[in-house]
Amino acid sequence: MTTTLGTASAAPGEMDTGRLEVGETRDGSPFGLPVAVINGGRSGKTLYMQAASDGDELNGVGVIQRVVPQLDPTEIAGTILIVGIVNYHAFQVAQHRNPIDDTKMNRAYPGNENGTSSERIAAATYDAASRADLILDLHQGSTSRMIDEVRVRCGKRHRLHDDCLELAKVFGCGYILDQKGPDGQLARTAPDEGIPTVDPELGGAVGWDETSIEKGVEGVFNVLTHYGFLDGDVSLESQTRARGFEQYGAPGGGLVSFSKDLGDHVRSGETLFELTTPFGETKTEVTADSTGILWRTRRLPQVASGEYVCSVATDIDTY
Repeated sequence: MTTTLGTASAAPGEMDTGRLEVGETRDGSPFGLPVAVINGGRSGKTLYMQAASDGDELNGVGVIQRVVPQLDPTEIAGTILIVGIVNYHAFQVAQHRNPIDDTKMNRAYPGNENGTSSERIAAATYDAASRADLILDLHQGSTSRMIDEVRVRCGKRHRLHDDCLELAKVFGCGYILDQKGPDGQLARTAPDEGIPTVDPELGGAVGWDETSIEKGVEGVFNVLTHYGFLDGDVSLESQTRARGFEQYGAPGGGLVSFSKDLGDHVRSGETLFELTTPFGETKTEVTADSTGILWRTRRLPQVASGEYVCSVATDIDTY
């Protein structure tokens, strides 16, 4: 059976690309999101993938750019639906939020087809995602430096929590953040429709990181293999799971110098960072309140009093 998404249409064993029209720009010109349909030669599940719902999070775009050319539709069982760039307006200007309505797109799901710009885009992409059995919403920590992680956002009491956790383990970044997310996130909303969904956060800070992109490519192929889209087996490796965090702010203004690297274990009382003047004079040292893992840090060194500096994961186990 032929499968369509926007103007992309593919018969079994074929692939096609096109556009999913979602509105008009300020001069009245129609615009659409880049989409792809990979219709396998054999029947199977449907996977939906999207990237750049935050317009400056480019690593997910890099993953899709590298995954799609490696896929042979005749060797695939099932269907893969892809929206390559979700936040069209933000992507054009390399910004995080949609500049048309100053909205963070990943707070707008399930959307509203008659709503704001972001709500209309969310509604169109959610309609596509709702056709799937599994969802990968590719992100990165564009406002901070962070480890490669996969986020499970439905909450531990959700009926699909174990399914989402399995999907995160299969993706296999090495780290899982298992914490209920804010309203409007795709990874929070789609499980309510019975679709296991995760949010891989492929590294952090604005840019195009080759290591994180390659990790994302490997994760996508892990999912395709484990869930039967491709033949083969995946050896599942234990993941470090975090369910709680302590955040640290700057006690004063100056320049931050970290004593630990991302992913390092820290002990209670160990120095996390020091604050210096522009001349390298130490103003103060900040130590860890609890034992954990340095999970996330600010992107730029300069801080004002009370400004966010870093996060340490404290509720940790192995899954």
